[in-house]
Amino acid sequence: MSYTAHATAIIDQPCEIGEGTRIWHFAHICARARIGRHCVFGQNTMVAEDVQIGDNVKVQNNVAIYSGVEIEDDVFLGPSCVLTNISNPRSQVVRKHLYEKTLIRRGASIGANATIVCGTTIGRYALIGAGAVITKDVPDYALMTGVPARQKGWVSRHGHPMKADTKGEFVCPETGWIYNEENGQLRCRDCAEDAPLPKQFSEGREGFQHFKKARS
Repeated sequence: MSYTAHATAIIDQPCEIGEGTRIWHFAHICARARIGRHCVFGQNTMVAEDVQIGDNVKVQNNVAIYSGVEIEDDVFLGPSCVLTNISNPRSQVVRKHLYEKTLIRRGASIGANATIVCGTTIGRYALIGAGAVITKDVPDYALMTGVPARQKGWVSRHGHPMKADTKGEFVCPETGWIYNEENGQLRCRDCAEDAPLPKQFSEGREGFQHFKKARS
């Protein structure tokens, strides 16, 4: 077996689980789920039937990933965040054939206790704040907070809020990478959105509070 699972985890068959993935206490992986390599599923997590999950996805405790959800590579799901698959659920009306797709794109992070209403797409490297409620599509690199969530600005691929400088460019304080905004979309000039993270930038140099103090 190329993955590891705690003795209390339930793994229904058939399913696909990639090499190096770790599944912890009381987790449940349902049949026909497809999970990539080097993922982590914390305590009391659940992956429903037919869910597709990419590589290097981190799922924190108490997260249920329901049918209709697709998660790309490098996504982080914070503790107790909520994913849904029906906009108008009724106990007495069966709508299993009407699940609405939710797509969480590469590198996005969902904060603790945030709620993602189904039928939405979370863009690449977007950062959803703790407790936020997402009701519409989120652009790449967007910082979203509040109920319902509103965009508060842009974050870098390393998760740092950025403001435009005098040239109209956005600079990540950790990497120095430059981002440009055009027609409401942010793009990185130094590393393509779908390119792997260079090894020298894969370990954070300083925590969020360090860069927050440096800006103040």
